[in-house]
Amino acid sequence: MKKVFIIKYAELNTKKDNIGMFLRTLKENIERTLEGYSVSITFDKGRMFVSLQDEDFESILERLQKTFGIHEIEVGYELENHEMETIENALISIIKESEFHTFKVETKRSYKEYPMTSLEVSKHLGGVILKNKQGIKVDVDHPEVTFFIEIRREYAYIYFERYAGLGGYPVGTLGKGLLMLSGGIDSPVSGYLTMKRGVKLEAIYFESPPHTSVEAKNKVLSLAHTLSEYGNDIKVHVIPFTHIQEAIYKSIPHDYMVTIMRRMMYRISEKIAHHNRCKILVNGESIGQVASQTLSSMSVINEVVTIPVIRPVACFDKLEIMDLARKIGTYETSILPYEDCCTIFVPTHPVINPEHEKCVEYEALIPYEELISEAIRNEEVISSNMKTDQEFSEYL
Repeated sequence: MKKVFIIKYAELNTKKDNIGMFLRTLKENIERTLEGYSVSITFDKGRMFVSLQDEDFESILERLQKTFGIHEIEVGYELENHEMETIENALISIIKESEFHTFKVETKRSYKEYPMTSLEVSKHLGGVILKNKQGIKVDVDHPEVTFFIEIRREYAYIYFERYAGLGGYPVGTLGKGLLMLSGGIDSPVSGYLTMKRGVKLEAIYFESPPHTSVEAKNKVLSLAHTLSEYGNDIKVHVIPFTHIQEAIYKSIPHDYMVTIMRRMMYRISEKIAHHNRCKILVNGESIGQVASQTLSSMSVINEVVTIPVIRPVACFDKLEIMDLARKIGTYETSILPYEDCCTIFVPTHPVINPEHEKCVEYEALIPYEELISEAIRNEEVISSNMKTDQEFSEYL
């Protein structure tokens, strides 16, 4: 018998006629994340099977648990056939290596021509376990261990360890989006949630040297690198924003600086998105969290683009966002004390209900179309998978 991960899909099962595309993408994503390991992957509409050689079990499990589209991972064994003697011998070998006091057996037969019913198989194998291990008993309500038996047309499987997956859809099945990635807590969480819905991401970051530091830029690259561990090698478009930001600071009334700055960011992001075939913009805006995230502000800022803008954490409170940031591994990087261009030149009293007419009036004070074109011409593109983990750390 050989060790195997049995992957269950859950939400993917709702896809019916086009489930094949989702499962093929999931298989490709798993192959990519397990590159370098000796594994074989097969699948049907009900299960995906990742068979191992003598590989690093814990490392593979960790990578599978960071792959979207997987609802649950069972760890078990694939037997050479589904003969009852084969199942019995495998089960006896497994229980000799396991410590437990109570158990039950559950059987599922996708191969309906098998000569025993599922209930008959469970009862028979329960008797085999009781006969071959002392000091144990059956507990169908709260067992320490449940031995799951799956009988298929060619093989049988035994598994008894379960691990939760991330769920969602495989990354790349629902198109591509552009994440407005700052160095804060919210935008990486938004990126994670968007990837969970099957969207492949690129990212855009606005830097404003010398007002922002290289450490702030590297912080963002590190966040992109962390997000890439969830199955999405993220390209980061670094946009030089200094000239635009200085023009705004010199010419625009200070209470409108943040609003105008965000409108410029949106314009640039839309152009970068279209050029890279991204169908949506994604950002970390949360309703009411700061002045530029009131409903009035978001409305006035949003009006400069026609591309859809997705705000996954719009209705989360800050504590919820922080908890999720800790869970996905971005929080400690996000709180590093390096300012980005969204936190410099912030006025004491930014407008919370900006007016469209005033925005148009104030924007006419600067040559913003020329400045936007200059910024896009000078963008720098960095891939989050450009280096190994160790090399990336040295790069930072």
